[in-house]
Formats: sequence, structure tokens, C-alpha cells
Amino acid sequence: MTIPTECEVSGVYEISYWVEAQAWMRPDKVALVGSRELWTYRDLHDRVVRLSRAFRNRLGLEPGGRIAIYSGNCLEYLLVLLAASRAGLVLVPLNWRLTPGELEYQLRDSGTRRILCSAEYAAAAAELTGRIGLEPPVRITPAAEPDSLPDLAGLLDAEPSGLEPPGERDPQPWDRPLLICYTSGTTGRPKGAVLNSVNMFFNAINNLLTIDLRADDVCITLLPLFHIGGINLFTLPALFAGGRVVVPDRFDPDQAVRLIQEEKVTVVFGVPTVHQRLLEAIDRLKPDLSHVRMFYSGGAPCPVPLIRAFQERGYRFGQGYGLTETAPTVFMLLEDDFARKPGSIGRPAPFNRVRVIDPATGQPVPPGGVGEITVRGPNVFTAYWQNEKATAEAIRNGWFHTGDLARIDEEGFVTIAGRLKEMIISGGENIYPVEVEQAIQTHPAVVEAAVFGVPHPEWGEVPHAAVLLEPGASVTEEELRAHCLARLGKYKIPRRFFILDELPRNAAGKVVKSRLAEITRDM
Repeated sequence: MTIPTECEVSGVYEISYWVEAQAWMRPDKVALVGSRELWTYRDLHDRVVRLSRAFRNRLGLEPGGRIAIYSGNCLEYLLVLLAASRAGLVLVPLNWRLTPGELEYQLRDSGTRRILCSAEYAAAAAELTGRIGLEPPVRITPAAEPDSLPDLAGLLDAEPSGLEPPGERDPQPWDRPLLICYTSGTTGRPKGAVLNSVNMFFNAINNLLTIDLRADDVCITLLPLFHIGGINLFTLPALFAGGRVVVPDRFDPDQAVRLIQEEKVTVVFGVPTVHQRLLEAIDRLKPDLSHVRMFYSGGAPCPVPLIRAFQERGYRFGQGYGLTETAPTVFMLLEDDFARKPGSIGRPAPFNRVRVIDPATGQPVPPGGVGEITVRGPNVFTAYWQNEKATAEAIRNGWFHTGDLARIDEEGFVTIAGRLKEMIISGGENIYPVEVEQAIQTHPAVVEAAVFGVPHPEWGEVPHAAVLLEPGASVTEEELRAHCLARLGKYKIPRRFFILDELPRNAAGKVVKSRLAEITRDM
């Protein structure tokens, strides 16, 4: 092996270089554990080098070209991401929960040239390529039965093994696009947030400096890799640190808990619904998870009763806040503050500048006030793909306006209050849905609540609430109202409580509150 002696400054930002560096320092250390095999850092880097060459030599893909990946979680997904970065390609992660029409829009909008897919989605990918007129998809995982598709194994075999000496590849511009991640699109067409290598680098640094990710950590990827949360919380940052990442092919709570125990996982990230299911599995299986340093939550405000439930069982539990457009980390709660600040998303991560402003005046709100979170920093996205209007609306005077409302306390800790567009104004008073939801969710019968505004002839709007209950539980509207009256001002109390079997969600799993008024209209 050639000993690396130098690296282009721009190269250190590039995500495949992180693995390359670890392959020189820790070649035999396990980097990734999947359902079929495990790869050391040497294995992973060798595959990245060969696949990046194959993209150019076998598929004719040039830097700047867009390729899409249509796959469940697997080691090959991360290989494609890293090799695309090394080759200067732009990866478009496709959400397999979307309809063919929604996926077709994203493929056409991004100008994708080739789809890479797992065997599970090969037929759907072939149909999409036919619609759009692309070359056949490339299958990245083994097929149960032979097919005619070009596959990842063939691409790797076509390129010689052996590591390129650092510095011999062409350096990539630091600000070139790396990912186009399409937003949920709860209203209108989804927008493609463009993220580059610098965004990814500073997200990793923000994570390392706040929760102390290190080489002896073991993380597990429980979120889909088509989400920025699956990629960057904390999959790539763990590889940056030289740690080990366990990648189950699907989320099954019992399997996840067994893997956490067997693989000695130290950091477990998930959204609140994932943590709720993990807690239920932990109570069923009663595993030894004494090696877990922390459970960590993001993606939506985590109910305080759920946080307390983990803490009461002896587990450290924190949460943060981020968005696709910020790669995603903006706020992180430090471990020292887990117990005394449950429900808070913490303070800004080191390489963010954050202002919480009054949307009407643009001025920072005082402690205790509620305002919109605005962010700037090297982890913030550059633009929405080919959408100047949406970019100009989101990034104003250098600040990304998130549309999320938050409250800051006297110590500078932040708590999410809801979405700006979801804020309810009733009789001139602002009602923040998350605050009401958190109060409802302290009732022992309630699993989840979603609060939404309904037009009212006298008050302008009034809050209503849709509620999911624990299995076998029952509660009346009067009981929920009395529960809230002990915790909230009277004007914040929902006029109606609707007990539903399920809440309407988009493909990203987020509650679509705009549909709740329609669903509950005749109840």
C-alpha cells in the first residue's frame, strides 16, 4: 500500500475520503454490519474505489450526472452513496413509500440518468425506466432468481482491486452537489434540497462535538436511508469517527432490540414512533442494554412521557432538531442536560448560527417568547434543485427560514412549539399545537395527539385534537378536557377530541394535519 502523504483541502470534505482515511488507519476494523455480511474499512474502501471507476468506465457516467437509488436499507446503499461521491455524481435517494407517479416526477425533475435498485424494487424500477426512457436499472443486491439486469457484483468484478494512492484522483469542487433530497411535499410538489460535501462534513463535526461520537461507538441505522436522518444520524458521522454501523434491512422492533444487544450498540437514534416501539420491545424482551450510551430522538418533538419512560428504566435519552435542508443537525441536547431538560432540543450545534425571530418584525424574540427558527452555517443547503422561487422564499438575507416555531428559555435551551403555518390564532391569541399535543400526551391512555385549527365564526379558529390511544385503553372527551385544563390555559383547550384508529401520514411518516379537518368533519 502507498502511504498517504497529502490530501487536497477540498478532498477532506468529501465523504468517501472519510472511509479512505479510516482504511489507512484501521483497515481491519469492522465498518458496516449488514444482514448478509460485514465489511471492514479496507473492504468498504476497496469497493468504493472499484464502483466509482465502474460508474465512469462501465456505465459512462460523468461528474455532475444524477443517479437515483431505489432500495431498502443495506450495505450496498451506503456503498453506492460513497462511490457516487468519489465519482463526482449526484445521488437522488428515492422514497420507496411513494407512488410511481410521485417517483416519476422526482426522476424527471432531477434529470436522473440511471436508477440503481435493490432486488426487491427491481420490477418497479424497470417500469419507471421504461416510462422515462432510461437505460435498464442496475441491481445492487442479489436476486432470488436470475434476471437480465446489470448488477453491482458485475460492476465490481469488472474493475481491478487495489487502492488508489491519495491525491491521484481528480479533486472535486468543494461545493458541487452530492445529494438531491426531496422534501415531503405535504402541500404542492416536493422540492429537491441540494446538499454538498461541505454540508455533510459539518453535520458530522456538529454530531461529533455534541454527543462525542468516537471510534469505539457502535451505531444502528433504524431510519430509512432515503431520509437525510437515515444517512446522517448517525450513519456517516459514525464512519467519520471510525466507529461501527449496524444496518438492518428493515425496522422490526424485536429484531432491533436483539441487534442492539448482540452488537453492543452504544448509540441508538430514531424518531419518536421508533422509540415507542423499541420501548415496548424492551419491556417484552428484557434485554441487557447496559452498553447503550444513549437513545437519541429527532424528526418530530418527542413526547416527554416517552422520554421519562426511558429514563425511569435507567437509559439516557436526549433529542435534537434538524431538517433535510440543514443536513440535518441544527440543535442538540448534550448528555449533561438529558435529565434536567426533557423535551428540549438543546442549544445550537457548534457550526450553526441560529436566530429565533418574530415573523412579523424579523427581530429576535426574548426569553420565553415564541418565534421562527432561522439558520445559517456551512451545513445549510445551497438551493432547491432548479427552483429559484422556492430557494428565494426559504433563504432570505443569508438566513434559512425553517417555518418551525420555537420557545427559548432563560438558559438558551429551545423547545419546539410547532409549524408557523400550523399556528392557530384564536380570538387574537396564538396557540402552538405542539404545546397542546405534549399536554394531551401526558395522559396515560394516549399514545399520540395531533392538534389542528378549525374555522370558527366568532374566534377565527379554534383547536381540535385527533388522538391515538394505547391498545385496549379508553378515555372520554370530558376526561381529556379535564386533563388539559390542569395543564393549559383555557383558550388552548381543544374544543373537540377525536379518537382515531390511525392518523393520516405522508410518505415520510409525518402527520398530514391538513387532512384531519376533513376526516373528522362528520364525527
